[in-house]
Amino acid sequence: MKRLAGWGGAFALLALLAAPAAAQEADAWRLPIETRTLDNGLTVVVSEDRSSPTVGVSVVYHVGMRLEPENRTGFAHLFEHLMFQGTPVAPKGTFDRVIQGGGGILNGSTRPDYTNYIETAPVSALKPILWLEADRMKTLDFSPENLKNQQDVVKEEIRVNVRNQPYGLFFAFDMSRLAFDKWANSHDGYGSFEDLETASLADVEAFHRDYYGPNNAVVAIAGDVSAAEAFAMVEEYFGDIPARATPQRPDVSEPLNTRERREAQADALAQVPALAVGWKMPDRGSADHAPVAVLSQILAGGDASRLYQGLVKGREQLLNLNGGAGWPLGHAWDYDGPTLLTLFALYKPNVEPDAVLAAIDEEIARIVAEGVPAETLAAAKTKLLADYVNSLEPFISRADELAKAQVLWGDAETLNQIPQWVQAVTVADVQRVAKTYLTAANRTVIDRVPAAMAPARGIAPPAAPAAAPAAPAQD
Repeated sequence: MKRLAGWGGAFALLALLAAPAAAQEADAWRLPIETRTLDNGLTVVVSEDRSSPTVGVSVVYHVGMRLEPENRTGFAHLFEHLMFQGTPVAPKGTFDRVIQGGGGILNGSTRPDYTNYIETAPVSALKPILWLEADRMKTLDFSPENLKNQQDVVKEEIRVNVRNQPYGLFFAFDMSRLAFDKWANSHDGYGSFEDLETASLADVEAFHRDYYGPNNAVVAIAGDVSAAEAFAMVEEYFGDIPARATPQRPDVSEPLNTRERREAQADALAQVPALAVGWKMPDRGSADHAPVAVLSQILAGGDASRLYQGLVKGREQLLNLNGGAGWPLGHAWDYDGPTLLTLFALYKPNVEPDAVLAAIDEEIARIVAEGVPAETLAAAKTKLLADYVNSLEPFISRADELAKAQVLWGDAETLNQIPQWVQAVTVADVQRVAKTYLTAANRTVIDRVPAAMAPARGIAPPAAPAAAPAAPAQD
């Protein structure tokens, strides 16, 4: 079993991608992964790597925007902020001071299917990190002051990132609202001010009780520590936390759409029009999952992609592709419910959105009818896998991906299987998924234009931007 050590792991993978199939089978790239589940249901994943005297830690809870209470939009995100407000044992500021004071970094984020808390630091800080994470898994400092403070912080974040920002994340939250039917999938996970303000202490206490128990979490550790040492530390700090009943996960499944969904919006802050186009994607782990990931690379993965060459360079309709086609609230491998493959692009003011859509359809139709050259498919796979393995290089990211894979797929070893799935994708697979998913009937479109263009397009004028916040948002 080979270990990914430093940047050599990425170069080793690239060499394997270019090697004959027989050599790949004989010398496959793999992360070392060991997993154990404690008696209280907490799953622990460890990936040893002695290339640096540091560690990455990720604690992922299987709860996110999809599971927040109705009429409490933004609640899961609000709760993520509360996790940094201290506990009865470690007051507010302790977490930051211990980790950052030792040269480490930390963060947290909320996504549709999970909430993650990540740290990286010298290996000597591993025990304090685990103690702090276990402490806030037990309970938090639930106080009116902390709740009010973080309600204000999240509202400020919405002002900064949505209300006072050109385009305001419409390609994520507005697209979900339009594309999906079930509230769990369609509501604005950032939240409305009204919903955030009406969240009570009882609400947040219940949320912690129901979803933040050890049996609904995974702790992953990557770096300069053996599996045996890491398992012993996690047992020491987390082992006595009792399991807690977790509400049954609702059915969030949805079929593909059967008619196009469209909306036009005006933007008071935008200078040029933008188009978001999204298609509902296959279920996680289905036979179409990896082919769709490869197709997204072929269509919009950089300057050599079909849409860049066809619409930015060739027809000169688009100004850019803004990162290509992707998953706005995650990536191709970290979802556990209905999701969209979304294209977000700025287009020229003298171009009609229908002309852009027709050009996109033309590029998709070419793939369906003609396939792609073998060298195009090989290049797409190489780029997709190079980006994938490079994302696993930092220990903090590696730990996070291990924890997410264990939570969402039920097996952290999925990270070692993804390269094989990608390599197995054929031209026929790419044609099949393009024909099945990238259809007009399964398409959601939002055309967002500057306020000055709105009257000519018959679009209602935009609301005035919210007052600017006093200080930058913290997250």
